Amino acid sequence: MFTQIMAAAAPAAGNNPYGLMEALEQGGVIAWTVFIILVGMSVGTFFILFTKLIEQQKVINQGKKVRGTFWRATSLKEGSAKLEKNSAYKQLVDDGILAQEHHNKLTDPVEAHDWMHASLARSEAAINSRLGGGLAFLATVGATSPFIGLFGTVVGIYRALIKIGASGQASIDAVAGPVGEALIMTALGLVVAVPAVLAFNFLQRRNKSIAEDLSGFNNDLLGYMVSNGAVRPVVAAAPVAAAKPVAAKA
Repeated sequence: MFTQIMAAAAPAAGNNPYGLMEALEQGGVIAWTVFIILVGMSVGTFFILFTKLIEQQKVINQGKKVRGTFWRATSLKEGSAKLEKNSAYKQLVDDGILAQEHHNKLTDPVEAHDWMHASLARSEAAINSRLGGGLAFLATVGATSPFIGLFGTVVGIYRALIKIGASGQASIDAVAGPVGEALIMTALGLVVAVPAVLAFNFLQRRNKSIAEDLSGFNNDLLGYMVSNGAVRPVVAAAPVAAAKPVAAKA
């Protein structure tokens, strides 16, 4: 008899009536809506994180190649041809060449330095703006997802209070479901918010480092252009392979 009772109770004990899916089913449309919004925010956060990391790494690698190849060229056009197509640094060089050509066509005299500086600054700002794309979404997710989860929490507590009022007593079985749903929504909001804030700060720091490199290259490029190539950064000479010793003939 005891064995039969334990066997009958085992399946019931294995079923958790307070899990995530059970809480969503109890919460109804509001709980499912909050859950779907938070999941969408989380997916968008990780998508932006990985795509921005790839984009930033490409620009960082381009900056390393610029230091080794561009400044060894004899002219801007030759240096531009050595740069990777559609790279941020190539865009700066091409915009600088275009600004130089347009300056020669101006009928109203404008200082070459001011004209070049404005053109390069505009190009640099466009690149930085493109690198910052998507970060506003991360900031929004980090700021709003806890409140979206809190909305689900408030609804869950409200449902618990309704059950208490309807039953006339605050029994555990009456309020455990709605309170569990409320706590799950709070946890989901925090789970979505924390990665978004960390990703935003991490990507923002990398963008700042890239912007500093672009600004330095921009200044070097401006000095090169307004001095007709006389001013350029010092580039370390390429390493020369050591000559192999010649074996002495007998």
